[in-house]
Amino acid sequence: MKRTDEPKLELPWVEKYRPRRLDDVVGNEETIERLKLIAKDGNMPHMIISGLPGIGKTTSIHCLAYELLGDDYYQQATLELNASDDRGIDVVRNRIKQFAQTKIKLPPGRHKIIILDEADSMTPGAQQALRRTMEIYSNTTRFAFACNQSSKIIEPLQSRCAILRYNKLADDQVLTRLLEVSAAENVKFNSEGLQALIFTAEGDMRQAINNLQSTVAGFGFVNDINVFKIVDQPHPLVIQRILIHCTKDRDIDRALALLDDLWAKGYSAIDIVTSTFKVSKTLPGIGEQKRLELIKEVGFVHMRVLEGVSSYLQLCGLYAKICDL
Repeated sequence: MKRTDEPKLELPWVEKYRPRRLDDVVGNEETIERLKLIAKDGNMPHMIISGLPGIGKTTSIHCLAYELLGDDYYQQATLELNASDDRGIDVVRNRIKQFAQTKIKLPPGRHKIIILDEADSMTPGAQQALRRTMEIYSNTTRFAFACNQSSKIIEPLQSRCAILRYNKLADDQVLTRLLEVSAAENVKFNSEGLQALIFTAEGDMRQAINNLQSTVAGFGFVNDINVFKIVDQPHPLVIQRILIHCTKDRDIDRALALLDDLWAKGYSAIDIVTSTFKVSKTLPGIGEQKRLELIKEVGFVHMRVLEGVSSYLQLCGLYAKICDL
């Protein structure tokens, strides 16, 4: 006998509020309009959608497949393979080919859809093996590739596909969706908390919603302090004060005192340098030429830190050079 008191499984908000139709997808309006025309026409070409993580590439393909196939055929006529699946030559020869050969009765003009997520991580051999499969079964099956860099997909596949490029989402677009999710989940927040979520997400909708849910789960209230604790980044106001001490006051001692506080809290050199770069782009009260020189110095230190020289001395040297600009 099945128990009735089992706890109800709660979906992550990213999945719970994932768009089901193209009208619900945020951003990249021009490209979404092209997908809507394909959905209306019904004849989907092979396609590659490239762009940064978390901006709606895979979601758009699923929405397109849903609108083309409808409730009745969506589940049985789509195959999705992710980077987490084994996607070597054997999978292409067996699983993909087997799905392409399967006969499914679809409405006239509709095709089975194979979605290959993170396609740029497929081996070159597997990509080569796809070429012939795409040609042989093009009457019944269409391929959709989602990738971060389309240049990592071999030329023969690129030439067989329509390539759509997605840009990262604007801050106001991320804010609109965060407000919708917050209203649906009765989230308590203030404006500084939403600004912090947008600042840390950098155009990545998935990260923004995940950070929102994590902050609610951890603290119950979404403000800037709680958000930066959850994402484990230095608070940008502290970084801004360091830069103002360096650029305006030329006071290296006060700047290093604030740096010492961040270092004592356990923030790594890469965290501090990355936050310094983000804040320097919008630092008030400095000219364009000085801002470019400041970003150049941050870039050099960022490069050294990534090469492994992630020491406190590098950060002290960075802020000392900014004082000298």
